[in-house]
Amino acid sequence: MPRRAVLGGAAAAAAGFALAGCGSDDDGGDEPKDRKKGQKITLTFWSWVPGIDKPVALWNSKNPEVRVEVEKVSAVDGAQYAKMHAAIKAGNPPDLGQIEYPVVPSFLIDNGLLDLTKYGVAEHKDMFIGWQWQQSVFGKAVYAVPQASGPMGLFIRQDLFEKWDIEPPTTWDDYEAAATAIRKKGAWIETFSATNGNRFAGLAWQAGARWFGSEGDTWTVSIDDEPTRKVADYWYELVRRKLIKTIPDRQNAWYKDVQTGAMAAWLGASWGDALLVGNAPKTAGKWRVVPMPQWKKGDAAYANWGGSTTAVFAKTKYPKDALAFAIWLNTDPESIKLLIENGYGTPGAKQGYTTSQLDVHKDFFGGQEYSKVFDEASKGVDTSWKWGPATDTLYQRLGDAFTAAIGDGSSFRSVLKKVQGETISDLKEKGLQVKAG
Repeated sequence: MPRRAVLGGAAAAAAGFALAGCGSDDDGGDEPKDRKKGQKITLTFWSWVPGIDKPVALWNSKNPEVRVEVEKVSAVDGAQYAKMHAAIKAGNPPDLGQIEYPVVPSFLIDNGLLDLTKYGVAEHKDMFIGWQWQQSVFGKAVYAVPQASGPMGLFIRQDLFEKWDIEPPTTWDDYEAAATAIRKKGAWIETFSATNGNRFAGLAWQAGARWFGSEGDTWTVSIDDEPTRKVADYWYELVRRKLIKTIPDRQNAWYKDVQTGAMAAWLGASWGDALLVGNAPKTAGKWRVVPMPQWKKGDAAYANWGGSTTAVFAKTKYPKDALAFAIWLNTDPESIKLLIENGYGTPGAKQGYTTSQLDVHKDFFGGQEYSKVFDEASKGVDTSWKWGPATDTLYQRLGDAFTAAIGDGSSFRSVLKKVQGETISDLKEKGLQVKAG
């Protein structure tokens, strides 16, 4: 089958339609089958989640006929995905894999994932948080089971805000005012990290942006839309007025600022609690979490940064068993408890845990039940946001363009226009039908 036909079919699926008759059926290899009663099988699972071995060991103890074997893969610079795509191309992918929400569409391009609808995945839909479920739904096809997400909130140094008589910001206007007041005290509210395209996407998401969409079998790319321009203009002004730093986040200089109080806040995700605890232990008890600032007072629009699924690869021999494990892993209370203890994020499941279980670092946050903030944020994440193919490339494009703009003083709007054009070209090079939205 011609490469363009395969890509076009996958693009249509990712854009919201069915695959065009191409997929694992034409590989000439093993066909999916039902496991015979009493038959023992082994499923392979590639993941980088800390402590994933523990829930898998629990599954194996309860399901001796369906053993799951974990292979840890590196999550540095997308190494795990390069390995997965290479395995798909070679015809020997694992049965299951951990795949982040933004990356799911890239696996549709090479028909790497199994449409789980024919195996009854829809029966489990109501067990999961709506917007997380939707991230792996394309048309009528469902390609992965939600595992966890990263709803965003604002981490603040409560002691410094109180010392300087600054109220935690509830709107973006308040945030600008707080940034101004903190700067006058010789500190910074935080940084705009040019290379963090994932966080910038979350900020645009909250503002109502829709970077990807579809018309028929054509992708639409709208990175340069009005909501994203609003976000870009806002952060450009903070940078231009030197109210905010521009160092990369989650690197040595940033950690030093967090440790010393030179940076008094951080727009982060729910998994950021463990990051602060692990890298700024001497600030224990001084932090709190407050909701993400709103564009309009009284609104409840939130964003997401990160999150993963458990996906089933198209060449698995035993799709029913693979799906059963994916559902169990992400809904069974005992499994969720083990995952939470190792800091995997905010669960995709609606039940099977309490927010108090997520407060694993409660003492660090001065006794605050901080996970309630993230739980409420998760309910306010817009479900209509969709990711497109080649997200890793998009993030690299954004990072390069923002870095250059900060260097020469260019507007951040120019970044959006540039990256919009580059993304359209990138997708066309993959053989996809694309146009500006």
